[in-house]
Amino acid sequence: MPHSDTLELSLELLKQPSVTPSDFDCQTIMANRLKNIGFNVESMRFADVDNLWARRGKESPVFCFAGHTDVVPTGASDAWHSAPFDPQIREGKLYGRGSADMKTALAAMVVATERFVEKYPNHRGSIAYLITSDEEGPAINGTVKVIETLEARQEKIDWCLVGEPSSTNKLGDIIKNGRRGSLNGILTVQGKQGHVAYPHLAKNPIHLASTAIDDLCKEVWDHGNEYFPATSFQISNIQAGTGATNVIPDILTVTFNFRFSTEVTVEQLKSRVKAILDQYDLNYNITWNLSGLPFLTPVGDLVEAAQQAIVQVTGSETTLSTSGGTSDGRFIAPTGAQVIELGVLNATIHQINEHVNVDDLEPLAKIYEQTLVNLLA
Repeated sequence: MPHSDTLELSLELLKQPSVTPSDFDCQTIMANRLKNIGFNVESMRFADVDNLWARRGKESPVFCFAGHTDVVPTGASDAWHSAPFDPQIREGKLYGRGSADMKTALAAMVVATERFVEKYPNHRGSIAYLITSDEEGPAINGTVKVIETLEARQEKIDWCLVGEPSSTNKLGDIIKNGRRGSLNGILTVQGKQGHVAYPHLAKNPIHLASTAIDDLCKEVWDHGNEYFPATSFQISNIQAGTGATNVIPDILTVTFNFRFSTEVTVEQLKSRVKAILDQYDLNYNITWNLSGLPFLTPVGDLVEAAQQAIVQVTGSETTLSTSGGTSDGRFIAPTGAQVIELGVLNATIHQINEHVNVDDLEPLAKIYEQTLVNLLA
């Protein structure tokens, strides 16, 4: 196999058992490489989370690579064909936890930046890195805290490329130029416990709420738009009962999630849920938690630079998409930055035997480098 700088750095990062919120030594490895090419490096630790902010240059515009060094837990290690943190190459695929999500993208970013700086040491603007170990966890002390710090000192990101695995069938076929919002709710319906043989002496919250829950599932919240699919409502858990077959429960708990477009607001969703529930004689309460607002980067400097880079490196056109879950881009976009996600194939993320195509690593580094050229050369 030909020598690959991106593969070599990927292997080094994949050996670090950085299960969220641990970074292990990943950010140190990256920081040392960036210092060698003129980056000013800041470590920003909040609680148990390590964050890295690195910048080369003092002028705008600021192009920022963003990503995370933490990975999800491996699951049963013996279910893997090789140890999760002992990266192995088999039949052209690189196996290891974090190989797709997203340590190979981090390696490609660093290698791309090294190559770009060597060719364009006096590039315009600045190149920055925002790296966290809290993306796969609660996302409280990671990117959001770094952004708060940068905003407080009026340090702005103009363009941000997040290295999340965006590709579907082949490298670069999808650029995520936005994400849906995520709103979580826990609905608690109060009933009255009793014996199943004497239902007239009890109030079964499952029966009382069933029609309302069905209405929520059938509701059309919006029809989406040219950038976003229609808002979806999904129930992820329902709990009730004591475990006994002869007891009517006193409480029903329903956990649900909205993935919503820019066609509706958080307050509109909350009020519409309340309006549906209020049609029924329910004693209920809802606890809400907003994971992130929807964001969209329309076609402009960043999108066009990345699209052109993909064509220049792969010869293929790319498609813009806002599908999938949330990412830390949701914390960066509200500052006014243009934000996209571009990385390797996402087919095996969070799975046992997570892997990527080795042949995609150098092209990804070239796409990142060409994006820098298109914007800052």
